[in-house]
Amino acid sequence: MDTQFIVSLTIILLTFALYIGIAIYNTAKETSDFYVAGRGVPPIFNGMAIGADWMSAASFIGMAGTIMLLGFDGLAYIMGWTGGYLLLTFLLAPQLRKYGRYTVPEFIGDRYNSHAARVIAAICTIIISFTYSIGQLSGSGVVIGRLFEIDAKIGTMIGVVLIAFYAAFGGMKGITWTQVAQYLILIIAYLIPVIFMSLQITNNPAPWLSYGKIIEEMGELDRQLGISEYFAPFTNGTKWQFLALMFTLMAGTAGLPHVIVRFYTVSTMKAARWSGAWALLFIGLLYLSAPAYAAFSRFILMTNVAGKKLSELPAWTESWVHTGKLQIADGNGDGILQWSELIISNDIVVMATPEIANLGMFVIGLVAAGAMAAALSTAGGLMIAISSSFAHDIYYRVMRPNASEKNRLAVARWSIVIATLLAGLIALNPPGAITQIVAWAFALASGTFFPALLIGVWWKRSNTAGVISGMLVGLTVTLIYIFAAKYGGFTIAGIIDTGAGVFGAVAAILTNVIVSLATKEPPIEVQEEVLNLRYPEQMTYKDGEVWMD
Repeated sequence: MDTQFIVSLTIILLTFALYIGIAIYNTAKETSDFYVAGRGVPPIFNGMAIGADWMSAASFIGMAGTIMLLGFDGLAYIMGWTGGYLLLTFLLAPQLRKYGRYTVPEFIGDRYNSHAARVIAAICTIIISFTYSIGQLSGSGVVIGRLFEIDAKIGTMIGVVLIAFYAAFGGMKGITWTQVAQYLILIIAYLIPVIFMSLQITNNPAPWLSYGKIIEEMGELDRQLGISEYFAPFTNGTKWQFLALMFTLMAGTAGLPHVIVRFYTVSTMKAARWSGAWALLFIGLLYLSAPAYAAFSRFILMTNVAGKKLSELPAWTESWVHTGKLQIADGNGDGILQWSELIISNDIVVMATPEIANLGMFVIGLVAAGAMAAALSTAGGLMIAISSSFAHDIYYRVMRPNASEKNRLAVARWSIVIATLLAGLIALNPPGAITQIVAWAFALASGTFFPALLIGVWWKRSNTAGVISGMLVGLTVTLIYIFAAKYGGFTIAGIIDTGAGVFGAVAAILTNVIVSLATKEPPIEVQEEVLNLRYPEQMTYKDGEVWMD
C-alpha cells in the first residue's frame, strides 16, 4: 500500500468524520430546521454555505478542465455562473425571503393560490435537482475512483451511501454547517495547487496576475504545433452558442431551487442581500482562479508530457489510465507522445494537476478532499431540494395536510435516500461530461423557474393560467431542444444542447404574458401582496400608497 494512498485516504476520512459529526450535532428536530435551518444562519456563514452549495463538482473538478480544453469559449461558464448571482441577489432573493415560505414551489403555489401550480413547480424542482445531482455523483466517482485506483462507477456508489446518510440525518440545519466546513476545505484545496504552480512556472505567488505571461507563451506553442490558439474566440462553437450558454447559466443560476432556498435560511431581507454579497466574494475566489489553473495545467502538459517517449512518461499517467479518464495512443507508431495523441477528460484536470506538477502527496490528498467536499456539499443541497418538493409541497401541502411533524420528517428523509440511490444508478453511466450534465440542469431552470419567479415577483398581472402554461411550455421547449441538439444534430444558429435555456426562457416568458393578459386578472389582494415584495420589511403597499409598518 503506497504512502500517497494512505495520506489521501487519511485526509478524506478526517473530513468525512468532520461532516458527519457536524450533521449529527445539528440534527434537525423540527420541520423548520430540516427545510430552512430555523431561519437563523448569519449572512457571512450563509454566504459560505451558498458558496459550497454552488461550487459543485462541475466547478471544482470540471471548470478548469473545460477552460483548458475550450480556451476562450470556456469563459462563458465563468461569466454566466457569476453573473447569475447578481440577478439572483438583486432581482429575486430578498423578495422571496420576504414572502417567508420554505421552498420555491411553495412560493409559486401560494403566490398564485393554486395547487396545480405548486405540483408542477415541485415536479420541475425534482427534474432539475435530479439532473444536477447526477453530475455531482459522477464527480464523486472520479475522485474515489482515482483514490482507490478502481473504476469510477464503484466510486460513485460509495459517494451515494455517504450523501444519503448525512443529508437525510441533518436536513438543512446539518447541511448548512457542514457546507461551511466544506467551503473552507474546498477553497484551500483549490488555491494551494494554483499558487504553487504559479511559483513553479513564473516565480510569482499570485496566479491571477502571472498567468497572462503563460498564455502568451502557449500561443507560440500552439502555432508551432499547428493547432488553434488557446485564446482565439469561438473556435469550439459559434458566437451565438457562447451567448446562449452564458444566458442559460445566468438565468439558470437565478432559478435554481436548491440555491434559492439558501436565502430562506436567514432572518431578514437585508440578511438575504448580504448573503448574496458574501457568496459572490467566496465564489469569486474560485472562479478567478480557474482560468489560471487551466492555463498552468495546459502549459505543463504541453512542455513536460507531450513530446516525451511513451516509455518515459511520468507515473501519474498510468494511474489515471486505470480510471478510464485518460487515454494515450501512439497513433503514428513513433514511440513519442504527440499533443494530438493525448486524450484527457476535462473532468480530471484539477484532480490530476497536483500530480502533473509534482506538488507532493499532501497537496494531492488535499485536492481529493476538496473535490469530495464540492461534490458532497452540492449533492446534499440538491437532495434537500428534492425532498422538500416531494415531502413538503406534494405530500404535506396537497396529499396529507394533516400529517404530523414526525410523519413529515420521516417522508422527507426517505425521499432523500431514494432520490440519491436513483441518481447514483444513472451516474454509473452518465449521459455526458459533468459540466455538460450540469448545463442541462441550468437550461431547465432558466426555462421554468427563472421566468416564473421573475414575472411572479415583478409583474402583479401574472395569473395562475399564465404561470402554469409558462412553466409547461418552457420545460417542454427546453427538453425538446436538448434532445434534438444532442441526439438529432438539430441546432439554431449553432446553439447546441447546453444553450437550450435561451429558447425555453423566451417561450416561457411570452406564454406567461400572453396567457395572463388573455385571462382574468388576479384578485386585488394578490396584486397588493406582490407589490409589497418590492419594499423593505418595514414598509408595505396598501390602497395605492406605501405605508411604514
